Amino acid sequence: MAQQLPLDELSTVIARIQGLLLTEEKVTSAVQFLALAAKESVAGTIGAGVSLLDARGRRTSSGYTDRTVELADAAQYQHGEGPCLTAWATESPVLVEDLPGDGRWPAWEEAVHHLPIRSVVSVPLLAGKESIGALKLYAATAGAYGPSSPGLVQLFAAPAATLISHIQASEAPHRMTEALQASLYSRDLVNRACGVLMERLGLTHQDALQRLMRTARETGSPLQDVSASILAGMPALGD
Repeated sequence: MAQQLPLDELSTVIARIQGLLLTEEKVTSAVQFLALAAKESVAGTIGAGVSLLDARGRRTSSGYTDRTVELADAAQYQHGEGPCLTAWATESPVLVEDLPGDGRWPAWEEAVHHLPIRSVVSVPLLAGKESIGALKLYAATAGAYGPSSPGLVQLFAAPAATLISHIQASEAPHRMTEALQASLYSRDLVNRACGVLMERLGLTHQDALQRLMRTARETGSPLQDVSASILAGMPALGD
């Protein structure tokens, strides 16, 4: 059975995880750090992973310690079932003491039967009233995690979830800014290409734009790529 961490050691683990996440500015790094810290913190664990999910249960980010966890996680999302998804959806910890014959997720169990996984503990990542994902730990022996294990994992998953949620929130404006910049760049590219065609062929702006769009459709190329080729000095469309 997994050993119960002494209170002072548990406090040290929680503080370490919080310290790691507080220095992070990107979600991808934060979930990876959390997975590694979780594996090191619970005896008997051979691998750990973190999945962040949107409201529809689609992964938006993930971190894992090894290939076994990567494959086990992929099977969950392929079949739409498994302890991680259950923990996220029910907002409650999930404990698997011996996976073969557990019976709760038959398709997932069949998919991972070749992997060295016998015990699982998965807890939701709860940030306020929202479940933003799940943390899961895998062990190669049956009974590696006892009844107290989910509560132990939840103790350091809770503050971690809050910190990751804050990192997500801080990233959102940057993602929006990057998308806006890309949109403005694309629009400027198209407008400049239209100007070239207007000058070269004596077209109106509307006719030049239609010409660009027709070529993009006929060639199966993005409009900005067609525009870039015009600005790079390619022959005018239709010449």
